[in-house]
Amino acid sequence: QVRLVESGGGLVQAGGSLRLSCAASGDIFSINTMGWYRQAPGNQRELVAVISRGGATNYADSVKGRFTISRDYAKNTVYLQMNILKFDDTAVYYCSADQRSPNPSRYWGQGPQVTVSS
Repeated sequence: QVRLVESGGGLVQAGGSLRLSCAASGDIFSINTMGWYRQAPGNQRELVAVISRGGATNYADSVKGRFTISRDYAKNTVYLQMNILKFDDTAVYYCSADQRSPNPSRYWGQGPQVTVSS
């Protein structure tokens, strides 16, 4: 069992920055990949960025060069630094954690709102 608690989000003007945080608790040892997904109104959930246990990262093409995912193992926390925000980045952002044992599963954070104005 893994629990994810997100913080951050809010309202920012286009070109600005925000940082999201996601703290994990529970069976931390079983977590492999952590990541961020987002869902805009009327759209399906899409991957934003992921980071593996070993630190390998992958980003959606739409955020490459602007967003950075990082992981603090001592604090069991994953971050998403969002720079040069665009109006199209407006969405609910969900933190995720993939657990390998006892059974493969994915856990989700509560999904704070990020709104970019222009």
